Amino acid sequence: MTSRAPNRPPTALSIAGSDSGGGAGIQADLKAFARAGVHGMTAITAVTAQSTVGVDAVFPLGREAILAQVRSVAGDIGVDAVKIGMLGDEETIAAVAEALDYVGDAPVVLDPVMVAESGAVLLDPLAVKALVDRLVPRATVVTPNVDEARQLAAQAGDGGKAVASEEELDQEALARAVHGLGAKAVVVTGGHANPPDDVFFDGTRLVGLPGERYPDGAAHGSGCTHSSTLAAHLALGDDPLDAAREARRVAGEAVRNGLRGLGAGAGPVDVFGIG
Repeated sequence: MTSRAPNRPPTALSIAGSDSGGGAGIQADLKAFARAGVHGMTAITAVTAQSTVGVDAVFPLGREAILAQVRSVAGDIGVDAVKIGMLGDEETIAAVAEALDYVGDAPVVLDPVMVAESGAVLLDPLAVKALVDRLVPRATVVTPNVDEARQLAAQAGDGGKAVASEEELDQEALARAVHGLGAKAVVVTGGHANPPDDVFFDGTRLVGLPGERYPDGAAHGSGCTHSSTLAAHLALGDDPLDAAREARRVAGEAVRNGLRGLGAGAGPVDVFGIG
């Protein structure tokens, strides 16, 4: 973690895509950072034309743009934690892995965004191995949902493929499988599980984080809110398990309070209770 002057507030950097509808991506991350009392910064990996209905277009940024953004904020402001979201392809993964060299030992939360809530594919399936090889081992916490955890586990050789193909496999086994890929800790989120609890595993502690299931009419941005809240609390100095508990609580409240009156699709989650 960057050494912080006594008068400087904690900071968190989101390396992720931009959602023009304001529901997910860096927009959701900045809201979650603000709620936690952390100054938010961004390095945009791609610009999306996106609404509550779906993703209409994706415009990736190149390596130099990503490196320049991270270099600027790390060199001037300082980075106390990083959240990584939408990456898109192998070239972007390589650029982000390179950019992490600028943030020193700041904790990293990796949200392996693969498919949008609308169903749009946000990570080239051929790039999953690069994600596992280049970013998972550098992560302090990886936060896949159940489907994402299966895809990550499938990269662990024959055993991983057997794990990933077992639809009835529980979250605990998935958390162990993803942890085995090199992450320091894993939270398999339970928004699509039954019961809808998260499971935390760091190689020693295996802990269920209970939560409620709320209507799906306002779930856009729930994964982003969860991972960015977790990153914000690491920036504040919290233990990863405590940060994961707070992330589960805040994301659940944000879905419950979601802005259901916005747009024709799944409304954005609401971390501030403005709806």
